[in-house]
Amino acid sequence: MCPSAMALTNDDEFQKGVKHLFENGVSKLPNKYILPVSDRPKVDKEHPNATKSSLKLPVIDFAELQGPNRSEVLNSLSSACEEYGFFQVVNHGIPIEAIRSMIDVSTRFFGLPYEERAKYMSSDMTSPVRYGTSLNQRKDSVFCWRDFLKLVCHPLSDVLPHWPSCPMDFREVAATYARETKWLFIRITEAILESLGLWGATTEEKTEEDDEILKQFHDGSQLMVVNCFPPCPEPDLTLGMPPHSDYGFLTLLLQDEVEGLQIQYKGKWITVEPMPNSFVVNVGDHLEIFSNGRYKSVLHRVFVNPAKPRLSVASLHSLPFNCMVGPSPKLIDQVNPRRYKDTDFATFLEYISSCEPKKKNFLESRKLT
Repeated sequence: MCPSAMALTNDDEFQKGVKHLFENGVSKLPNKYILPVSDRPKVDKEHPNATKSSLKLPVIDFAELQGPNRSEVLNSLSSACEEYGFFQVVNHGIPIEAIRSMIDVSTRFFGLPYEERAKYMSSDMTSPVRYGTSLNQRKDSVFCWRDFLKLVCHPLSDVLPHWPSCPMDFREVAATYARETKWLFIRITEAILESLGLWGATTEEKTEEDDEILKQFHDGSQLMVVNCFPPCPEPDLTLGMPPHSDYGFLTLLLQDEVEGLQIQYKGKWITVEPMPNSFVVNVGDHLEIFSNGRYKSVLHRVFVNPAKPRLSVASLHSLPFNCMVGPSPKLIDQVNPRRYKDTDFATFLEYISSCEPKKKNFLESRKLT
């Protein structure tokens, strides 16, 4: 076989994803996945836990948020969004069965033969369902150790017929989970708006403008991303996901019990300890823009495991795709001038289609100097 044909075959193999590589018994990390030394996770061979110091994120008790201690919880929420850009939500009201079923059916989807999963492969970023690997498998110069299934969730009745029909219960379970996370997103968004002083604490204090803001979120975009990170033969040479921020308003992340998520905190990468039946919630670029920089979208990444597979489900929420997002006029004054340009989803798609998404580059491109 000539060298160019060999290269083509190898590239074709990488396009099939890391689950396919793992299933075929890869024992050494292919060069396509090896990051430059400066971008690799720093692993101290003698003290492997030294670089993985853990962080317990601020915990927001959702039940407390609905009770007499709401003002104290809102203060904690505001501090978490300003300092960490991340928090964990417990007692959130989503049935445990809905959570377990989503993890279970997602695990079974990635356990399907490659040919079945590949039916949903698409390079169309607007497709209601996309199966793929890395971040952008057509453009990434170095691949990351991750396969994904992306599901557009709004409007649910329109997109559901396009979602995977195998496993047989996939659509039913995923649709239930999408509805539950949308409900939780709306409740958390009410609290976020109130913590910014943009939402009345009582019915009497709410204005038509308040109601209009929330109505936009009810009709807003929701994208669910199921991430599969198989065991990796040389995890110190690659990442499951490179450093990035999320483009939307809020992301609700469900993780299994295997560590992997790291956030950048005070210049260091800190591992987030998985907490059973909780959601990790993070500020997205749109919320940083909307809050005029008060709440921060934060760089995060995923490291991979040599022995254990990891699965996570990210539910990304924002305003409708055709909506412009800009700083709230109520958060702009002489002391806090406008810091960001307006943006919309089309601008974001155009940006990431033209270059490799890195770090917070898109958000940086929205900043006013």
